Amino acid sequence: MIAGVTDLAALIGVADACTTLGVPRSSSYRAIQPAPTPEADGEDAETPTPAPRPRPARSLSDAERVQIRDLLNSERFADSAPRTVYAILLDEPQYWCSWRTMYRILAEAHEVKERRNQIRRTGYAAPELLATRPNQLWSWDITKLRGPATWTYSSL
Repeated sequence: MIAGVTDLAALIGVADACTTLGVPRSSSYRAIQPAPTPEADGEDAETPTPAPRPRPARSLSDAERVQIRDLLNSERFADSAPRTVYAILLDEPQYWCSWRTMYRILAEAHEVKERRNQIRRTGYAAPELLATRPNQLWSWDITKLRGPATWTYSSL
């Protein structure tokens, strides 16, 4: 059937050939593709590591990055966000880099973190249902009922 689609597709096109013969187009395209080899699937072959991304020509040099990091860590800007530093420097008029690049430089040095106070919640224990006599506690799930011994109640 696929051979007929291939022959007819040369004359009227793949979509019309598939519609005429009642064959899904995906099946005809799948039949045309070469069979995958074990090396292509990565079963026996080692997966090649991608080449490292080349450094852009207009990127900051290492010396400039150190200089910007020192500026951000200076006493003047120690408690300021990079966006604030960027705005202050533009008012002076100095342009070192974008505020996003400032964040990237700080992130490379592991100097960016969440500065808001975060609550550390301790483990929460679910409340236990404890019945000490019959008809003291009603629950839809009797597996949650606990007594002095397993499946028993004390007679008080």
